[in-house]
Amino acid sequence: MAAFVNLGDLIPRDRDLSKIAIIDLGGENGPRQFSFARIDAMANGVSRALVERGLRRGERVAILSANRAEYLAAYFGIMRAGLVAVPVNFKFPRETIHFILRDADAKLVFCDAPRAAQCPADIARVTFGAEFDEFLDAGPFAPVVPAPNEPAMFLYTSGSTGQPKGVTLSHQSHIWVVETRLADGLDRHRYLIAAPLYHMNALALAKLACAAHATIVLLPQFSARSYIEAIGRHRCTFLTAVPPMIAMMLRERALLARTDLSSVEFVRMGSAPVSVSLMAALREALPQAAVTNAYGTTEAGPVVFGPHPRGLPQPELSVGYPHPKVSLRFVDDANQDMEQGVLEMKCPALMLGYHNRPDVPPAITADGYYVTGDVFRRDADGFHYFVGRTDDMFVSGGENIYPADVERMLERHPDIAQAAVVPVEDEIKWQKPVAFVIRKPGHALDEDEVKRFALAHAPAYQHPRFVWFVDELPLASTNKLDRAALKRTAAERMAEEQG
Repeated sequence: MAAFVNLGDLIPRDRDLSKIAIIDLGGENGPRQFSFARIDAMANGVSRALVERGLRRGERVAILSANRAEYLAAYFGIMRAGLVAVPVNFKFPRETIHFILRDADAKLVFCDAPRAAQCPADIARVTFGAEFDEFLDAGPFAPVVPAPNEPAMFLYTSGSTGQPKGVTLSHQSHIWVVETRLADGLDRHRYLIAAPLYHMNALALAKLACAAHATIVLLPQFSARSYIEAIGRHRCTFLTAVPPMIAMMLRERALLARTDLSSVEFVRMGSAPVSVSLMAALREALPQAAVTNAYGTTEAGPVVFGPHPRGLPQPELSVGYPHPKVSLRFVDDANQDMEQGVLEMKCPALMLGYHNRPDVPPAITADGYYVTGDVFRRDADGFHYFVGRTDDMFVSGGENIYPADVERMLERHPDIAQAAVVPVEDEIKWQKPVAFVIRKPGHALDEDEVKRFALAHAPAYQHPRFVWFVDELPLASTNKLDRAALKRTAAERMAEEQG
């Protein structure tokens, strides 16, 4: 197995460098194919040009762009030069983008043309396309050998509870992630990546594919139709996505029916809860594919769970059994282990802390465990199940309600495709649950039936007091459910109901 030193230098040069590394379906003129040799040369060109500009080791360079091959070349080149890569969520408002660039003290921003206007005028900018090609300084480059715990990248959190925080991750932390996930035979795959490269889900898979000498099929952004068409046209074998993306794909029934999806061997979902109905629909659409539900965090990496050591099959809604190289525990307020609780984890992928935020101590215990803020339960075989986020949990009449728990229950109804539960204010119970529901195509369902089903299958306090039927659910910039938007909509609808 390869031993890597610099996180930006993952291309195995003892392999066939003429092999296609990236099939880029974005950019100005797609599709474009990039060999490993070309990506390697572009990354070297970035490193040489940044050093020539006088940027010093440890300084930050940002990337503000939709997915494209140059994004990855710039990302690798920044880190090869001993600089810190800062992928920025381009779906953030301009004010938030500017905050991130200034918080990181970015010395230069790589961007695509549609995002050029989002960059501050006083920070140097290189736009992908002709300007980027001109920027590159062709020639070899010896990657910097990073010191222990030297930062490689900042990944800024979504900022749903305030200004985004820059999670500082070292070279060694994510080299460990890559090397832990490497396995024989991965080089035969074509990985379809449509999640944004500023998000851990896509970025970690892109690095794994590069190190494994596999081909990436790269979409600029996710859309259900382009995702399906890319599978059929480019014979993708491995899909990775958050569940809302898969749910949107499965609603394109006519396109699915006429597209050859037989190439798909694996589907890995993560970053959000998976329901029974979504699993069933996905298995019907891709009966030949192995489907897994996964879990990871920006602060501690994507290696958390894996297969059972006794070979037991993973239950559909489980995220797996604890990985042998990761230490996990549940801890309650009394610091005692239990069968359900907030997950704490320790592994080599743990973050160094938050950049420039002495006011926000990292959620790491004295003995080195990261406190995820995610509530899990485990069964008798040791398989783990996501219950919900502690910051999503709300109290109704003295009872703790985890929205994801209620959503999974509602999605067991044969007529419900998706459900989203949020709290609204209540004079008596403080808060109460309401639900937004997407019906399955061709199915009739009313509010009373949803309530009856909830009362029959869960504690009464969990049943949604109001049910609103919608055609789609809002997604945040990471393609996860946008609960903040739903809370605002729910409050507006309650005001209408009561007005």
